Amino acid sequence: MSEELHARLRQRGRASVDFLANMGFGMSDMRNSVEEEIKRIVPDPDALPDDLDQRDARMQQSLGASTAYRASQAVGEWMATHHGLTAKHAFEEVRDEIEPVLKKFEEGGSTVEASPDMEAPAYWDGVDFHRTAGGWEEHEYQGYIHADIVHTRLVAKSFPGGIWSQRLMVAGLAPKDHYDKIIDLGCSTGHFTRALQETYPDAEITGVDLSLKTIQQAQRLGNANGWSWKLYQRPAEDTGFEAESFDLAGSYILLHEIPAHTIKQLFKEAFRLLKPGGDMIMSDVTRYSDLDKLAVWRADAGAKYGGEPHWRESASLDLAEIAREAGFVDVTAQSYPPFNYPHVVQGRKPA
Repeated sequence: MSEELHARLRQRGRASVDFLANMGFGMSDMRNSVEEEIKRIVPDPDALPDDLDQRDARMQQSLGASTAYRASQAVGEWMATHHGLTAKHAFEEVRDEIEPVLKKFEEGGSTVEASPDMEAPAYWDGVDFHRTAGGWEEHEYQGYIHADIVHTRLVAKSFPGGIWSQRLMVAGLAPKDHYDKIIDLGCSTGHFTRALQETYPDAEITGVDLSLKTIQQAQRLGNANGWSWKLYQRPAEDTGFEAESFDLAGSYILLHEIPAHTIKQLFKEAFRLLKPGGDMIMSDVTRYSDLDKLAVWRADAGAKYGGEPHWRESASLDLAEIAREAGFVDVTAQSYPPFNYPHVVQGRKPA
């Protein structure tokens, strides 16, 4: 992010954000105690129930007597509930300073086309993803709050492998050295869009997302860096663009935010949008098939309490098979070490 867009928080807001960011590190002893308890009660993960709800019920019952587990759950719930509110309060303290900068970067080569009459899909409408109180549209600057405070100052400090390096890695996996026209499906605040731009600096880049507030932040990011992105408030699975308009279609960690039938529509839309010989690259969370039963329980429970209503059905899908069903050839799918994250599927539209 351009340094001009990086707000200098005031003392109270900075202390509150730093407290949240460092709380996870301070809980290491508690987490270690929980892991010891889990090893004791689950010596063989394969013996856990196949049904995920039954598995969770078994784990909750078995861990119910663990003081460390109950405490970790309580702290985790508090953090999930308060991270968005803390970030918003920190922003309001510096709003008078940062708002003129945000307004300035709404002008430039990167543009936004809003769709005020768009009917929000049922899977998105009214859902507070990531436990963001009020959803993505609740605050005038929700995109900025999420990008600069939640993402940069909270998530990035504890995310395995580094959220920025992972985006650049995925962008660089596309097989060609140059693409004329790229579409970022579900571009949000523009972090993957930036990775695509830095990897393919001469490309013309288009981004779509359902959230107007997030693409307005992507616009600021683009203009702050002198890029000319065309951003549209549209569903990624039904963009309305002409067929065979792009050379590369990509997305980063979008799929777990949408249900299975929409994921299938998204792959079909990417296929429709690509020119013959065009490439597709999409990444998402670790597949449940790559994990043992205990690791699946951890991921599933974390998604449940982290505000991810579509995680389970998405993470259970074989994305390579969905890509082939959409018409892609030369399909590959791989999860990357050391955490099997992200899971990346690639394919090509036949020439």
